[in-house]
Amino acid sequence: MRIGMLTEGGYPYLNGDAGLWCDRLVRGLGQHEFDVYALSRGPHQADTGWCDLPPQVVRVRTAPLWKAEDDGVTYGRRARRRFTESYDELASVLCEAVVHEEEPPGSPNASEAPPAAQADRFANALYGLAELARDEGGLVGALRSESAVRALERACHAPGALRTARAARVSDLLAVAAHLERTLRPLSLDWYDDVTGDGSECLGAVDVCHATSGGAAALPGLLARHFHDVPFLLTEYGVRLRTHYLGSGTGDAQARSAGGPSGEAAPASGTASDIASGAASVRSSAAVQAPAVRALAAAFHNRLAAEVYRQAACVTPGNAHARRWQERCGADRATLRTVYPGMEASRFAEVGDSADTADPHTLVWVGRVEPAKDLVSLLHAFGALRGREPRARLRIVGTPAGAEGRAYLGHCKALAAQLFPDEADGPHAVGHNPVSFEEIGGPEAPTLAEAYAAGAVVVLSSVVEGFPVGLVEAMFCGRATVSTDVGAVVEVIGGTGLVVPPRNPRALAEACVALLRDPERRARLGAAARARALELFTVEQNVAAFHGIYLELVSRAPLRRSVREDARGPRPFAVPAEACLPGSWPAADARIAARITPGGTPGPPPVRGASPVVATEGAR
Repeated sequence: MRIGMLTEGGYPYLNGDAGLWCDRLVRGLGQHEFDVYALSRGPHQADTGWCDLPPQVVRVRTAPLWKAEDDGVTYGRRARRRFTESYDELASVLCEAVVHEEEPPGSPNASEAPPAAQADRFANALYGLAELARDEGGLVGALRSESAVRALERACHAPGALRTARAARVSDLLAVAAHLERTLRPLSLDWYDDVTGDGSECLGAVDVCHATSGGAAALPGLLARHFHDVPFLLTEYGVRLRTHYLGSGTGDAQARSAGGPSGEAAPASGTASDIASGAASVRSSAAVQAPAVRALAAAFHNRLAAEVYRQAACVTPGNAHARRWQERCGADRATLRTVYPGMEASRFAEVGDSADTADPHTLVWVGRVEPAKDLVSLLHAFGALRGREPRARLRIVGTPAGAEGRAYLGHCKALAAQLFPDEADGPHAVGHNPVSFEEIGGPEAPTLAEAYAAGAVVVLSSVVEGFPVGLVEAMFCGRATVSTDVGAVVEVIGGTGLVVPPRNPRALAEACVALLRDPERRARLGAAARARALELFTVEQNVAAFHGIYLELVSRAPLRRSVREDARGPRPFAVPAEACLPGSWPAADARIAARITPGGTPGPPPVRGASPVVATEGAR
C-alpha cells in the first residue's frame, strides 16, 4: 500500500515533536510505501535538513509555505471570469454571519460549524479556485491581484455582512487578502495529477492521503479527494482551529459573530505589490489586533476546518479534549476515532522496572519553563506544604522556552529566593534552598528518566495543556503524580493519580502532602500508572492503530485505474474478499481471477452473482 503523508513544518525536517511522531509511524510500517509531501514554514527548516529516512519512504516532495514567487501566469478573459466568480463566492461566505437554526448564536450548545448551505458554497468556491489553478498553471498572481481586494470590499459592504467586516479599512482588506493568499498557496502546487510532466507519480497515485494536521497541510488531501477520490485521513493531536483562535486572540463567540464597531469602509485600492506586502501587515501587532482581520481570518479557518472534517473518511484526534473540539467544529461523530500519541517507552524501562530509591520527601517538576506551566502557583503550594512537611524538597527540571521562558524562569528563581531563604542546620553550616532549578544533562539529572526517578511524586501545575507528554513519561517511570485538571490530563491519568483544579495552590499542596505521607499509596498509584501507560501510550499501540485504519480505508475505496495498471505486483483488495471464502465460491473465485490478468487488464464482463472489481478514473 502507498501512503501519501502530508505534513506542515514537521517530517522530514529535523525539528518538532510532530516530525518525531511521523518518523516513528513510518518506521513501524515497513510493509507499506510512503510518499512524503512536506510544506516548510521557514528558511531555517531547509537549512537544518532532513532526518535519516527509512527505505520505505519512496519519495519526498517539498514546497515552501512561507514564500511564493509570482508564477507569471496571465489569465485570459474566461479564466479571469472564473477566478472572479470563485473568489467573490469565497469572500461572500467569509463576510456572512453564521446563523444556526438549532441554537441561538453564543449559546453553550451552539456548534462552531457553518450551516450546510454556507459549507457547500465555501466548498464550491475552494474547489473552483483549485480547478482554475490546475487548468491555468497557478493561482498566486490572481490571489495577489487588485481583483481579490475588490471582491473582499464588495463582500464587506453586501447586505447581511458582519458588522466588523463592514468597518474594514483598506489596510485590513490588504491584510486579509495576503492571509488568504498565503494559506491557499498549496492550491497552486503540481501535486494533484497521477504523474507530473517528468513522469514522477503524485497524489493521484497513492492509496491513502494522511494529513498530519489541519489547515494548509490538509488542503492537498482535500484536492486529492476531489480530483481522484483518494481516501483522506486526518490526524489532529492539536486542533488547528483552536490553535488559530488562541493565537489570534479570537474567542469562540467572536469568531462566530465578530461584533465590533460599525461604519463604512473606505474604497479599497491596491496593487499586487501592496497585497504581497500585506503579509507583513498580518504579522504586525496593529493588523493582528484589527477586528476585521481577526473576524475574516477566523471565518476562513472555521469554514476550512468544517470542509476538512466533512471530506475526511476518518479523523483521528489524540484525546477526548480534541475530539470535543472537532465535533463542535462540524466533524461527524461516526468518522472520529481516538488514537493516542505513541511514545518511546524503552528509555524509561530501567527506571520503571527497578525498585523506587527516590528520596521520599522530594517533589519533581519536569518540562519546558513558560508561563502556561504556572510554576508560581507551584512555588506557593510548596510554601504551604513546607509548613507541614519541613523536610520536603522541590526540584524544578527544565529549560526555558524562548525569551519569554527565560524571563519567566528568572522571575520564578527570584520568587523562590524570597519565599525560601537559605536555611542552615547550625550557625557554622552552609545554608541551602529547598527549591532547586536544574536542566537535563546536569550532574543531578543527567537523563530525563533519572530526573523523574529523583522524586517520590511528580507534579504538573499547568493552566493550559494539550496532551501532557511529561505526565505520560512519569507514568512510564512508575511515579505517582499530582496534576491540575487541564486539557487531556484526566483522560491520561484515568484514576492512577491525583487531580486538582488549576491555579489552586492550597489544593495542590494538600494532594502532595497526602502522597508524601502515604508511601504504600504512592507505590500502588505508580504501578497502576505504569501499566496504563504501557497499554495505551506506546509507539506500538499507535502504529497498530494506524495500520488498521489504513487497511480499513483502502478496503472501502474503489480500485482506481492508476492502481490497477501498476505492474509491480498484486495490490490489496484488488479481488473481493468473498472470493476467498470456502464453500460454493471456488467457481466464482476462478471466474474473478480469470478477469484479472497479470498485467492488470480487465478480462470478460463479470459473471452474474459475482462481485466485480470496481474501477474509477480520476476526473480531470
